[in-house]
Amino acid sequence: MLHTHHIAFDSLWVSGALVFAGLVYLRGWVRMGGFNLESIAGWRAASFVLGLLLIWAATASPLAALDHAMLTAHMVQHLLLMTLAPPLIVLGMPVKPPVYGPSQAIGRPLRSGPMQKIGRALTHPAVCWFAAASTLVVWHLPSMFMLGLRSQTWHGIEQASFLVTGLLFWWPVIQPRPSVSKWPEPSMLLYLFLATLPCDILSGFLVFCDRVVYPVFLSSSQSFGLSALEDQQCAGALMWTCVTLVYLIAGTIVAAGLLSPLRSEERPILQFGPERSAVRTDPQRMEAV
Repeated sequence: MLHTHHIAFDSLWVSGALVFAGLVYLRGWVRMGGFNLESIAGWRAASFVLGLLLIWAATASPLAALDHAMLTAHMVQHLLLMTLAPPLIVLGMPVKPPVYGPSQAIGRPLRSGPMQKIGRALTHPAVCWFAAASTLVVWHLPSMFMLGLRSQTWHGIEQASFLVTGLLFWWPVIQPRPSVSKWPEPSMLLYLFLATLPCDILSGFLVFCDRVVYPVFLSSSQSFGLSALEDQQCAGALMWTCVTLVYLIAGTIVAAGLLSPLRSEERPILQFGPERSAVRTDPQRMEAV
């Protein structure tokens, strides 16, 4: 009962925060021109809002009440927060942060020299990869897993760490803003492939282990028609399938960008900035003008 009250309270403020973030984003999108090609394209705005919706589904929907009862539900939360919502949100980010309204007070310090240096360090591919992989492994250790279940505070920290490291992981792949690439573009294929390895090891262990790794689910999962071991196998199989499919789609897009004959050599493969006109300017005509 206490857990249910915590979930209800957390759902209220999380829902409010996500609605506020969505309204601020949409307000900025409208002020930047809405469907104007010089602003954020409509599908990118929809991607951002869908990402927020997935975060709500993981943290404030009825699914959140099941994470203490089923490992499969717990795994769905992790996948939503780390694998599905982050790329959608990064895809929807504007190339240049808005400099008006509530974003102005935040944007100014973020554009300072020291903050930009910190940002470049945090978004280095090696840092992003290690942060995501270590977060995944650490929070699935039995001791850390149980800590997140026993403490609502640590559970919130767990969910926040999945979301933050998920955003960091996808940043070098999508490159939503113009930046100097720290690694050669083809290395993103290796980046994505290596990222599947921790997930494969963990999910394979959950699927093929002949004992229940997290005993807390020994009694609760039976009420859903699954034994604790079957619940564990289902969670592992879900993680294995979802992560492999998402990374395969991302790798396919990266490979297609590398092989595209129309790709500019100066433009990152998956840099989703504003659409640019395909008309080239003649330097001689410019001089004549």
